[in-house]
Amino acid sequence: MHPLLKEKVMSAQEAAELIVDGDVIGASGFTLSGYPKAVAPLIAQKARRLHAAGEPFTISLYTGASTGDEMDGELTRANALAHRIPYQSHPDLRAAINAGAVEFSDLHLSHVAQYVRSGFLKKPTVALVDAVDVTPEGHIFLSTSGGSTASYLLMADRIIVELNGYLGENFKGFHDVFIPKPPPMRERIPIYKVDDRIGMPYVAVPMEKIVAIVQTNAPDGTRPLKEPADIDLTIAGHLVEFLKHERQHGRLPEGVPFQSGVGNVANAVLATLAREPDLDAVCLYTEVIQDSVFELIDYDKLIFASGTALTLSIPGQERLKREMDLFKSKVVLRQQEISNHPEIIRRLGIVAMNTALEFDIFGNVNSTHVMGSHMMNGIGGSADFTRNAYLPIFMSPSTAKGGAISALVPMVSHVDHSEHSTKVFVTEQGLADVRGMSPVNRARHIIDRCAHPDYKPLLNEYLEYGLKHAPSRHTPQVLSRAFEFHLRYEETGSMLPK
Repeated sequence: MHPLLKEKVMSAQEAAELIVDGDVIGASGFTLSGYPKAVAPLIAQKARRLHAAGEPFTISLYTGASTGDEMDGELTRANALAHRIPYQSHPDLRAAINAGAVEFSDLHLSHVAQYVRSGFLKKPTVALVDAVDVTPEGHIFLSTSGGSTASYLLMADRIIVELNGYLGENFKGFHDVFIPKPPPMRERIPIYKVDDRIGMPYVAVPMEKIVAIVQTNAPDGTRPLKEPADIDLTIAGHLVEFLKHERQHGRLPEGVPFQSGVGNVANAVLATLAREPDLDAVCLYTEVIQDSVFELIDYDKLIFASGTALTLSIPGQERLKREMDLFKSKVVLRQQEISNHPEIIRRLGIVAMNTALEFDIFGNVNSTHVMGSHMMNGIGGSADFTRNAYLPIFMSPSTAKGGAISALVPMVSHVDHSEHSTKVFVTEQGLADVRGMSPVNRARHIIDRCAHPDYKPLLNEYLEYGLKHAPSRHTPQVLSRAFEFHLRYEETGSMLPK
């Protein structure tokens, strides 16, 4: 190691002591990939020690999206978090947010970096990042996530680098770091193909801002994905048949890229695309690249994948290490304001596939709040893609909790995506394409194609009641009955009448 770097090397414990009460930490990390793993647990220890002595200690934490237990979990359990943005998925942090113990700002992921650079949010005082290399020139090569890390590094007063040897320096070259200039008269973002590179493979920072280098060797603590359930495969089957139909009728141009959300349904869709002989190889322009990328590669169905995170299982990370050069020829990682940028999404004509918690008969979608109040994870990038996609698609099983909850309701209890942005809905029951339909026709089509048989009569009865009694026949919502499914669940534990 260069002498200039050696003098900055210290233990994780020493680095944690550099964090003070009130610091705003901008950390790398996006959906359990590329997040710091060594320093955060020791910041939590410091918080416990100071709290026991009666001294205050809390921090604010900005990331790309969710991080692992070493960060979100440890800091939450130590009561060290005052404010968290823009997304999370940890059960302890979720509980703290819903209890009001941690302030949480749920933001569109494409907005975060610009909000930080423009001063809309408090400036990070510290950047804490997972990296595979740092050079004497101040070039930081990020690990498995881009997120908003470049902006945090540029804006922070102090930088702590966790130099992670797990993937090795051969990982260098995956990233394409580009930060748009501020408005007005902003230049175009010149991405015209999924594999276009327009930036640098590293983030350049002044060396004097790097106050600590902590050497680590740890994989991302990702959760193993389950094998797709029958219901996931059924949803995927409906969707793939629809895509084939659109291609045959000239409404799905060859080469349009796909974006897929996170989770088992999304993986099942990509796996089904990989195995479908009647569909050509695909490009992905997405946020999170999951293990399904292996199936696309193995079936020779992946042309190229662009994302902001490589969120792979432990076996997937081991395969990445073995086949690094192959993956470099197939994958690029970007900052999330570029992976989710409306200009590029609209230009490339992306087919966006995301998951809904619930949707209503008129096409409004709730992605974030259970029963209108309980925060789950956050909106993430689903709206970035949905609002600007060539074809936006929402997927969900038709019921949850053993049938006690219907994903299709008269009116969503919280709106993340309005009916003006949504076009296609898929459950295991079927697929509803509501492009160009009036609200009442949308409702009839969604109920007919997507509702579970146990709930279909109730939803049809509500629609007919609205057509007779609502103040308007255009969108016949009846406010006195619009949330009767949700109220019944809260009272009895089921949306179905007893």
